[in-house]
Amino acid sequence: MSSGETAVEKPPMRDALVAAAFELFLERGYEQTTIDDIVTLAGVGRRSFFRYFPAKEGVVFPDHERCLTEMTAFLDADARDADPVRRVCDAARTVLRMYAENPTFSVQRYHLTKKVPGLRAYELSVVWRYERALAGYLRARFTGDPDGALRADVIAAAVVAAHNNALRCWLRSDGRGDASATVDHALRQVQATFGALTAPGPLARDSRDGEDVVVVVARRGTPLWRVVQQVESALGGGTGTGNG
Repeated sequence: MSSGETAVEKPPMRDALVAAAFELFLERGYEQTTIDDIVTLAGVGRRSFFRYFPAKEGVVFPDHERCLTEMTAFLDADARDADPVRRVCDAARTVLRMYAENPTFSVQRYHLTKKVPGLRAYELSVVWRYERALAGYLRARFTGDPDGALRADVIAAAVVAAHNNALRCWLRSDGRGDASATVDHALRQVQATFGALTAPGPLARDSRDGEDVVVVVARRGTPLWRVVQQVESALGGGTGTGNG
C-alpha cells in the first residue's frame, strides 16, 4: 500500500457478523442460512460467533441486552421519582432510541420477524423481560399499597403495549416519519390514564343530618368522569357503561 492510501477500517467483529447475517437472510431466507454461512461471509470462525451470540436468533436482536441494561440503569438512577408512571414511560423510550438508531436495520428485522415464528417467539420473550423490569420498578414504588403489585403489572403492560403499538406503526411505514412523536403520543395515553390520580387514598365518609359527605382525593386536572366514578364507588352505586 502506498503512503498516500488510507487503510479501510474493518467494522467491529460483532457488527460484521450482524451485517453478514442479514445479507444472507435477505438473499436466502432465515431458515436456509446457517451459522457456518454467516461466519464464512464475515470471514471469522465459529468460536467468534458464539463469543457474541448464544444462538442464531441472537444475531437478529443484537442490542436488546444492552438496551435492557440501560433501561434498568435509568430506572435505578432515580428510584424515588415523584411520578413513577412518567418514569417508566421515559424508560420505555430507551427501546425506541435503539430502533431509531438504525431505521433500515430495524425495518428489515421487523419484516423478517413477521415471517419466522421462532423469531417472533424470541422477540416476545425479550418484550416480557422489558415489561418485568418496568413492573419491578413500579412494585417497589407501590410498596404498602394493597393493590400495588396489581397496579404495577397493569401499568407496565400498558406502557409496553402503547410503546409497541406506536413502534409497529412506524416500522410498517418503513421507518418514515418521526418515530419519537408517534411513541410520545401513545405513551401520553398511558400517563393520562394511570398518572392522573395519586396513589389510592381513603375516601372519607361521614353522616350529618342524614346526609352522606364524601371526600375524594384526586390530582388537579383529573378527568371529571374519574372523580364521579370514585364518588359512586364510595356511595356503593354506579351507572355502568350503558349508552343512556
